[in-house]
Amino acid sequence: MQSHASFSGISSISELQLSVRGPVFTPTDPGFADEVAAFNLSTQHQPDVAFGALDAEDVSEAVKWAAEQGMPVSVQSTGHGATNAIQGGLLISTRRMLELSIDPVEKTARVGAGVRWKAVVDLAATFGLMGLCGSTTDVGVVGYTLGGGLPIMGRKYGFASDHVIAFELVTADGTQRRVTKDEDPELFFLLRGGKGNLGIVTAMEFHLFPSRDIFAGGIYFAGEHAAAVLQQFSEWVPTLPTEASASLAFLRLPDMDIIPEPLRGKFVVHVRYAYQGDPALATQLLEPMRRSAPFMMDATGPLESTRFDSIHQDPDQPVPVRERGFLLNRLDDPAKEAILRHFGPGVESPVLLAEVRLLGGALAKCADGEDSVNGRDAAFSFFMAGMAVPPLAELLPVVYDAVREDLREASSDSTFVNLHGHFVDAEDRERAWGPAIRERLRKAKAELDPQNMFSFGHVVGLPVIDQTVLLEDVVSAGGDAVLGN
Repeated sequence: MQSHASFSGISSISELQLSVRGPVFTPTDPGFADEVAAFNLSTQHQPDVAFGALDAEDVSEAVKWAAEQGMPVSVQSTGHGATNAIQGGLLISTRRMLELSIDPVEKTARVGAGVRWKAVVDLAATFGLMGLCGSTTDVGVVGYTLGGGLPIMGRKYGFASDHVIAFELVTADGTQRRVTKDEDPELFFLLRGGKGNLGIVTAMEFHLFPSRDIFAGGIYFAGEHAAAVLQQFSEWVPTLPTEASASLAFLRLPDMDIIPEPLRGKFVVHVRYAYQGDPALATQLLEPMRRSAPFMMDATGPLESTRFDSIHQDPDQPVPVRERGFLLNRLDDPAKEAILRHFGPGVESPVLLAEVRLLGGALAKCADGEDSVNGRDAAFSFFMAGMAVPPLAELLPVVYDAVREDLREASSDSTFVNLHGHFVDAEDRERAWGPAIRERLRKAKAELDPQNMFSFGHVVGLPVIDQTVLLEDVVSAGGDAVLGN
C-alpha cells in the first residue's frame, strides 16, 4: 500500500455508493461529523471517507473498495476506545449493525457489531441470564470482547473473550469468514484479545450466565481516610473467594448535578464490590471494608444485572478524557505509598479517577485453552483517567508518566489493550501483548493483511505507514450532501 495514495475522486466515491446500502460521507457532507464522532470527545477523527455499514455484505464491499484505492481502513462502533485519532483513509462505522438474539435454552447470544452491552443485558435479564459486561453497559459488545473484556464478574467467570463461540470476520481482501475454535483455531485464538489487527468482526456469538443472587455496589469514604481504606483493601482482597470481585478508586468528583449531593465536588475513595452467591456471605465478606473507616454512603446490596452500571457509575454521556493503564504484580507498602503520594489527601491532581482493580480467580486462566489476552498472571489492574480540557490536558501525561515510574517496581511492563489508553509510538501500542503473542499476531497479519490496511489503533506487525490518503478531487468539488443511503 502506497502512502498518500490518490484515486479518481467523485467517480470512485460513486463506485462505493453503488456497491453498498449504507450512507457514505466525505468531510464536506452534512452528517460526516456525527458519523465519525467518538464517545471520547478528546479524540477527533479525520478520515477521508466515512461509511455507515448496515450488514456484513456492506462491510465486505467497503473493504474491497478501499483495497482497490490503496486506502487504510479503520472501524468504530461507539468510540469509547478511541484513544488515538484516525487520520485519513476509510472509517467504517458499525453502529447500525444491531442484530441481537438470545437462545435461552443454550444460554447463548448473537450480536451484530454495533450492539451495546445495555441491549444484551436488558434482553438477557428477561430469561434470567446475563452477559459478561464491564463497568459500563454503554460500550460495544464486539470491541470490548476483542480486547479481552474485563467483566464485573470476571473473577468468577473470566474474561468475556473466554466465552466466545464464534466470530464472523471480514478480512482485508473483503472475504467473509466464520471463525470458531474447531474451524480455524489459530485465528480464533488471536481474535480473542487481539483487538483489530486481523479484520473487522461483523457478528459474534457467546455464552451467557445465570443472573441470580448478585450482591453488589459501592461504599464511599471521605478522601481523608484514603490511607486507612487503601491499607485495609490491600489486606482484604487476598481473602476474597473467586466469586467476589473488587476495586478501589480515588475519585475527585466534579461539582455537577449528575453527582449525588453528598459526593458533589468532593475527593472520595470508592470501594466497588460484586459477589454472586449467598447474600449473607456476601455481606460478611464486605465487613472488613465497612469497618476500615467511617463511610459517607453505603450503596451495596442485592442488585439486578440490569443495574450493573450503578456499581462503578462511569459517565453515560460523551466526555473528553485521556487515560492510562498498566498492570501491577503486587500492592505492597512502596506501591501504596506511591499511590497516596499522587492521589491521597491534600494532593492537587488533574486525575479524576485512579483505580486499583483486583484480578486473579478465573481471570488467571483461559476457560477453554488459550487466547491472546495479556496479563493473566497480574494481581491488579491500575487505571487512571482525567478530563482532557485545558489546562488539565497538558498536565495529565506528566502525571501519568510520574505515576508509572513510581509504580514501576510493583508493575509489569504490559497492559490490557482496552485499558491501555493513549499510545505514543509503535512500541507503546504493542505493549498489550507479550513477545510470543506479538509474533503470532505478526504472522497472521502478514497472511491476512499483507498491505497493512488495518493499521489504526492498537496493532502490531507490519511497519506503520503514513495513514493519510488524499481526496483532493472530492474536497475541491465540495462533495455531495450525503452520498449513499
